[in-house]
Amino acid sequence: MTAALSPREMVRSGLCIGCGGCAAHAAARGAAMAFDGHGLLRPSGPGDWYRERSPALARTCPFSPHAANEDELAARLFTGAPQADAATGRYRAAYVGHVAEQDFRSRGSSGGLASWLAVELLRRGRIDALAHVAACDEPRRDGRLFRYRLSRSEGEIRAGAQSRYYPVELSQVLAGILAVPGRYAVVGIPCFVKAVQLLRREHPLLRERIRYTLGLFCGHMKSARFADSLAWQMGVAPDEVRAVAFRTKAPQRPANWYRARLAMGDGRVVEQDWWHLVDGDWGAGFFMDPACNFCDDVMAETADVSFGDAWVEPYASDWQGTNVVVARSAEVAALLEEAVAQGRLALAPVDAAFVARTQAAGLRQRREGLAYRLARRRAGIVPRKRVAPDAQRPNARRRLIYRMRRSISRWSHRMFRLARRFGAPWLYLRWARLALAAYHALAYHRGRWGRLVERIGLR
Repeated sequence: MTAALSPREMVRSGLCIGCGGCAAHAAARGAAMAFDGHGLLRPSGPGDWYRERSPALARTCPFSPHAANEDELAARLFTGAPQADAATGRYRAAYVGHVAEQDFRSRGSSGGLASWLAVELLRRGRIDALAHVAACDEPRRDGRLFRYRLSRSEGEIRAGAQSRYYPVELSQVLAGILAVPGRYAVVGIPCFVKAVQLLRREHPLLRERIRYTLGLFCGHMKSARFADSLAWQMGVAPDEVRAVAFRTKAPQRPANWYRARLAMGDGRVVEQDWWHLVDGDWGAGFFMDPACNFCDDVMAETADVSFGDAWVEPYASDWQGTNVVVARSAEVAALLEEAVAQGRLALAPVDAAFVARTQAAGLRQRREGLAYRLARRRAGIVPRKRVAPDAQRPNARRRLIYRMRRSISRWSHRMFRLARRFGAPWLYLRWARLALAAYHALAYHRGRWGRLVERIGLR
């Protein structure tokens, strides 16, 4: 019997990541993507489409248990990649470094390599447009701060530099690629790149027109409420925010000391360090999309090339930012080698073990943590992952950390929604401070409170 799933089933299972793949080829039926009450993008449309069980959706949804997994996709996409690793996937070469020419590095959140490669592909005539995330010019009109767009000039591509910790979706740019002939590249986080690769297997036009995929290492997807929370904590109304820079650079600050900047419609600018924010600890999981609990791909293993931050010393302390790069396609690997030889890129070869060290926390969450969460899943669609369920491997403290992280993620959505409904930011902020203190007591400090939290949590 052919497997089939509906958008409704994926949403209710908590496995929808909001990529927009399901809505992209059903726009004629009224399918679209819209924010839910928690600030997460979800498919919406006529009931007959939303409830319809489709074999195509079962094959193309990145979290469907019936879709090809990352290993299966990569085996077909990168047949000549000579190396394979459990953390990086298949690859030809890996590097650490940054862009050495122009101002790509200073304008990017890290070493500037993702923007540089996209511009290089355009300059060489290998693509006609890039699908990437950029800030909305009129957030109030658009109802969001960021969205995917198709950029056809170097200036447009470079304007999309920087990290965007905000929900976006692909449906409109995929519809644009289907409508207008050309050669395209797509930038995305691991699950989005996987969705693109699954759709390329189903749609000949997408397979023909999408020539390159550029992946971004990912910790998890945030909801739109994260940006709203930043505004609350900086003393401004979320509706007044015109632009957000989630990571800014300064010579006196190491690269891993994040500082957020908000620009208001009236010209004011406010800033704050992440570590002074109640939800600024990434590992605590505030506003994490539920589907991220069941992801096992940190490094965009189905992309032609992937980029991340070099979170190991001495690179983590370099305020200018440093990339780690994993090249999988022969064409991209050759392009990088040529640019290094010309002195345009400052890259040093590294191995998979080095790349894994730069993402150690994320890999632990997606390996040991995922195995534990899979073992505890009792209802709904059962994800098919490359990690086997295992409730015994994590020690008692690690098990509690995983449970607390998931609880913080779930309740941050609920508490923020409640605070927003009653116009009472203090309600969320007080809860978040207590939740973060408990998490820190358990995860980082072995003092009396940490032991108390541990005893309570393990009952």
